Amino acid sequence: MARSLLFVTGTRADFGKLEPLAVAARDAGFDVAFFVTGMHMLARYGLTKLEVHRTTGVNVHEFLNQRDDDPQDMVLAKTVIGFSDFVKEHQPDLVIIHGDRVEALACALVCATNYVRCAHIEGGEVSGTIDEIYRHCNSKLASHHFVSSEDAARRVMALGEAADNIHAIGSPELDFHAGPSGVSIDEVKQRYALPFDDFGICVFHPVTSEAAAMGAQAEALFGALDASGRNFVMIAPNNDPGSTAIFAAIEKLPADRFRVLPSMRFAHFSELMKNAAVMIGNSSAGVREAPFIGLPSLDIGTRQTNRAKSPSVFFADAAETDRINQFLQDQWGKSYPRHDAFGGGSAASRFLAVLQNDMFWQGSLQKTFHDAAE
Repeated sequence: MARSLLFVTGTRADFGKLEPLAVAARDAGFDVAFFVTGMHMLARYGLTKLEVHRTTGVNVHEFLNQRDDDPQDMVLAKTVIGFSDFVKEHQPDLVIIHGDRVEALACALVCATNYVRCAHIEGGEVSGTIDEIYRHCNSKLASHHFVSSEDAARRVMALGEAADNIHAIGSPELDFHAGPSGVSIDEVKQRYALPFDDFGICVFHPVTSEAAAMGAQAEALFGALDASGRNFVMIAPNNDPGSTAIFAAIEKLPADRFRVLPSMRFAHFSELMKNAAVMIGNSSAGVREAPFIGLPSLDIGTRQTNRAKSPSVFFADAAETDRINQFLQDQWGKSYPRHDAFGGGSAASRFLAVLQNDMFWQGSLQKTFHDAAE
């Protein structure tokens, strides 16, 4: 009987990272399913659960875990209750979570307390906000770790995790960006009614520890972009506290130069990035995917602190108008060599090789602390 893998996805972003792994596992004969929750379920953010449902040959289970403006502790509690019931009924052999979202934390907690084997994707990374705390908690709760780099692997070891359970596979979403997207830029422009030939991309998410200041930050950043006179495709922020203020700032932008989208299909977003002039904001795509593609990016604020080490990534605070203007002037339309510090597009095959080793499934779920020096 095929082993059952359950991938937990709460956002369009983590689905883009999990999909290559899920497809590889499906094609190798594993019984693959998705537990879909979080932003995926909310119409304001594009109802991106539909993207998960387009994945053929997998089962999809939906769980509505929040309403607009629910605080994160409430989302955590709701998800724990719903996922606990689900796991008890379906009993997956392995649960795969990603990153630093509160949904992943809830599911990792359920797995740990019920001795369910759990793999954490992209642990061991630093960002400087509460997201980093969630990420490290997930690493402590999970039994297996698939990290994006050797630096990340060392950090997970420093948390006391066993080296044998840590596997550096690279960033999974780069598997997709490494090849053709499957759509043309003309198809992207037609599907999303993009009137621009020359455009930048902006994705600006709230920082939970700075929720009260997000409106002012958004006003400052968007004001600089507006004053530049350039065209931008703007992807809506995620649903963390502070998003309402960012949406209010977005609504003030001129529609003839800012095309605002709640979300995009991953293939279309990949092609959009490959044809953009620059990327600006605080999305992980700006510090991970943009350098891989060779797209210059400007990282705004603290959300991705310490995550980027690439010649194509620049930095500014939202209120640093001069630095933003300088970036737009110097980097618009520039291209950089591919930066492959987070893998070369083979994460799925590496992930699969680990799962196909019988030793992976025989390890004890009773965790002990391993000193990094051992």
